[in-house]
Amino acid sequence: MRWWKVAGLAGLAGVAATGIVLARAERRRRAYTPDEIRERLHTRLAEAGEPGAGHDDEPAADDH
Repeated sequence: MRWWKVAGLAGLAGVAATGIVLARAERRRRAYTPDEIRERLHTRLAEAGEPGAGHDDEPAADDH
């Protein structure tokens, strides 16, 4: 078998494997119910703290 055939088959196998991984991730992402997504977002928001916290280095909009 010539080297370019081996390289082509390896490339094809890589593309197929990437597609399988992406399909699994998409299926896992779509498995969440809207209530689960909402709960996770609320949890992440609570962990992040109050809005605007951690942005002390940015000037306020009314400073001139």
